Amino acid sequence: VTSMDDALAYIDSLQPGVQWSYSKIAAQFGVERTTLARRHQGKSASRKDYINNASKLSQQQEDHLVKYIQDLTARRLPPTRSMIKNFAQLVVGGPVSERTISRFLAKNHQRLLSKWSVCMASNRHKADSVLKYTLYFELLQKK
Repeated sequence: VTSMDDALAYIDSLQPGVQWSYSKIAAQFGVERTTLARRHQGKSASRKDYINNASKLSQQQEDHLVKYIQDLTARRLPPTRSMIKNFAQLVVGGPVSERTISRFLAKNHQRLLSKWSVCMASNRHKADSVLKYTLYFELLQKK
């Protein structure tokens, strides 16, 4: 608990009608008067509160999403970035930005090992061609 939290708790504990000033309370708890006033009036928040509220995914939702991605990867179906974005949108119930996905992947990079490589992506791209499909279906017709 910080001095700012103590000062805010003190203000909230005061009885209605009691005269007080931000300057006196700020001096008593050793915090900036303007910061105390802004926080008390709800005009600003601590950095920690801002970061927690700015994140689209709660910690529980992130853990659930990480577990799901790990399960897919264990079944040799590693999701692409766009798939992860779609999963996150389902969990959140609304749109999720690319920046949110970047932060999610950076935050959980230890738990999410990237199974995609340039070679694998290239091979999948080459396999998904009209020529390959045509040859495959011609082979099936011959049998």
